Amino acid sequence: MSSHKLHLKQPSGRELLGGDLVAQCLHALGVEVVFGLHGGHLDAFLMGCADMGMELIDTRHETVAVQAAEGYAKVSGKTGCCFVTANSGFCNAFPGLATAFADRSPLLCVTSSPPLRDAETNALQGFHDQVVLAKPVTKFCHRITNVGEIPRIVSLAWRTASSGAPGPVMLDFPIDVLFTPVENEAIAWGGITAPLVSLPGPDPRAIDDAVQMMRESLRPVIIVGTGAQNAVNEITTLASTTGIPIFHTPKFSTGIPYTHPFHAGSATTLANLSSNPSIRPDLVILLGARTGFLLGGRSGAIIPLTTSCKLLQIDIDGSEIGRSEHVDLGIVSDIALATASINAILESGKVEKFRVAEAWIRTTLALKAWRAKHNEDEPKIDEKNGHLHPYHAVKRLFQFLPPKSIICIDGGEAGGWALQNLPEAHAALSMVCTGYLGFLGNGWGYALGAAVADRSVLVVNMQGDGSAGFHLAELDTYKKFNLRILTVVVNNCVWGMSLAGQDMLYGSATQHRPAANLRSETRYDVVAQGFGVLGLIIDATNTLPQSELDKRRKSYMELGSADESLTKKVLDGLGAAVDEVVHENGPGLIDLRVSRHPYQDSTKAMVGQDDDPDVIVVPYYDNLPRPYYKGKKKVEDKEESSGSSNGAPS
Repeated sequence: MSSHKLHLKQPSGRELLGGDLVAQCLHALGVEVVFGLHGGHLDAFLMGCADMGMELIDTRHETVAVQAAEGYAKVSGKTGCCFVTANSGFCNAFPGLATAFADRSPLLCVTSSPPLRDAETNALQGFHDQVVLAKPVTKFCHRITNVGEIPRIVSLAWRTASSGAPGPVMLDFPIDVLFTPVENEAIAWGGITAPLVSLPGPDPRAIDDAVQMMRESLRPVIIVGTGAQNAVNEITTLASTTGIPIFHTPKFSTGIPYTHPFHAGSATTLANLSSNPSIRPDLVILLGARTGFLLGGRSGAIIPLTTSCKLLQIDIDGSEIGRSEHVDLGIVSDIALATASINAILESGKVEKFRVAEAWIRTTLALKAWRAKHNEDEPKIDEKNGHLHPYHAVKRLFQFLPPKSIICIDGGEAGGWALQNLPEAHAALSMVCTGYLGFLGNGWGYALGAAVADRSVLVVNMQGDGSAGFHLAELDTYKKFNLRILTVVVNNCVWGMSLAGQDMLYGSATQHRPAANLRSETRYDVVAQGFGVLGLIIDATNTLPQSELDKRRKSYMELGSADESLTKKVLDGLGAAVDEVVHENGPGLIDLRVSRHPYQDSTKAMVGQDDDPDVIVVPYYDNLPRPYYKGKKKVEDKEESSGSSNGAPS
C-alpha cells in the first residue's frame, strides 16, 4: 500500500514552517501560479512558494489578484489560486470573491490573520472575522488553528472549489500558524495525495429521452456556457453528426473554434428571429449555460417562451436547472460525459440517424454574418462632433486583431459595442468579465490571468473610459511581467450606459445628467507611457496635444497619401496602432476616442423606455404594468361621464 503522505522538502538554511507546508500542499495539487499582493503576515507562505518554484504574480490591488485567478481558471481550465494579506488585503479582495461566487469560478484564496492569542484585542489587521465575512460569498471558508491540520484542510478546500458547481474557497492561516515549525508526526494528511474524484455522469434513461427530443425537433439549437469549457470536442462532434448549430452565451464562448462549420456565434443573435415564430428554435439545448439576463432573462427574446419551445438543460449544478423557466428535461451531469453519452447512442446504430434540415442550418449560421444595418449605414465619423462612430471604431479594431486572440470584455456601452462586433475578431475565446454582478473593472484581472495562462496569444482588455479607471495601475503589472495584453479604452468621456439611460428616461424634461460625465482631458495613453507601457491615441478630431513621450512616432494624419479621406486615415491609423502593439510583443494601450452617440442597441433594450401610460418603466429590468385601484378608476369614469354630459340638453 502506497503512503498517503507528501515527501516534504526541507528549506535550505531554515526550519520547515507552516507556510512551507501550505505551499508544498498547493504544489502537490498542481498549483504553478499564484496571484496576489504582499503582506508580512504571508511571508512564511511566500518563501515556501518561491522554494517550490511556483510563479508569484504580484498585482497592484487585491481585487485584481482574485480576478486574475478567475481569468486564469477560465483559460487554463484549472483552479486558480491567489493570496491576500490580513483584513485590509482581505477587504480589498472581497469584491473579487463576490464576483467569483456569482460567476462560478473555481479558485482558492489564501489569507492570514493576527496570532490566535490576540483575538479581540484590537490587534493590527485583526478587527474583522474574515471567515464570517467570507461565508456568504464562498463555497467553503475556514480558519486553520493547528499547523498539523494544514494538508487535510487544504485538500478539502481545493476539492470543494472544483466539485459540483465550481466557486471560490478561502483559507485563513493565522500568522502564528504559518510561522510555527512543522512536526511530521503530528500532520493530518487527509486527502492531499488522493486522486481527483470522478465527475458525475448522466442517467442513461435521461440520455435516451434527450436523444428522442433531438430527433423530434425541427429547429434545435445548442447554447454553450462556462460549464461546457472542457467539453469542446464532444459538443463539436454532436454538432457535426446532427447539424445542430452551436451558439455561445455572451459571457463565455468556451473555445469552440470560430472556424468550426457549426459555430453560429453569440446566442444574442437569436433575438433577430423573434419576429417570425416559424423560424424560431423549437428546442433549445443548454449545455453548461445558465439562464438569466445574459440570455434575455424571461423576455423570450433569445430563448423562446416554453409555450412554443422545449428546453433541455444539462448542468453540473441541479439548482440551475429550471431556475427561471419550465424545463422539459433536466440532467445533472458533467457536460463532457453527458454529451459523450449522447454521441455514443447516435454512433451505436440503436436509433435511426437524423440530421437537421439544411434550411434551418443555413438560417442559423447566417446569423453569424448579421450586422446591424442602421449602424453599418451611419457615418464612420460623427458629423456633429468629429469623433469616430463607436460601432465602426470597434469593428475596425477587431478586424486588425491577430486571429485566435483572447478578448476580455469590460465596460457598459463599450462592452456592448465589443459584443456586437465580436464576429469580426475571429477570437479563440471571449469573456464578458462584468459577469452576473455587472462588476465593472473585472477585465483588468481577467486579462492578467488569461495572459499568464496562455502566453502564446494576444489578450485584448476591452475597457470603457469608466471601467478603465478602476484598476488602471495594473498596467504596471502587465509591464513588470511583460505580458502580451493590449488594453483598449473606448473613450467617449462619459459613463456611457448611465448617460444613455438618463437621456432616454428623462429626455428634455430636465437638463440634469447627474454623475454621468468624465473628463475629456484625461489621457490614458500618457498614463500608460508613465508605466513604461506603449501608449497610443486615436483621435479623429486631432485636437489633443502630442505626448512628450511620443515624439518618435508619426500621427495617423502623417500616414498614407495626402489625398486620402480623414475617415480612411483614422481607421488605418487604428490598424497601425494595433500592429505596433502586436510587434512590441508586450503590453500596450490605445486610447480610442469615440462619439458618445449613438447609443448601443443592447443599452436601449435594457433601459426599456416606453411611452405607454399604462407601463411603469423599470430601467435594466422588465417593465411593470401600472396598477389602477378601483377607487381611482371610479373617479376617472365619473369625470369622463360628467365631461361627456356638458352642453347636452336636459
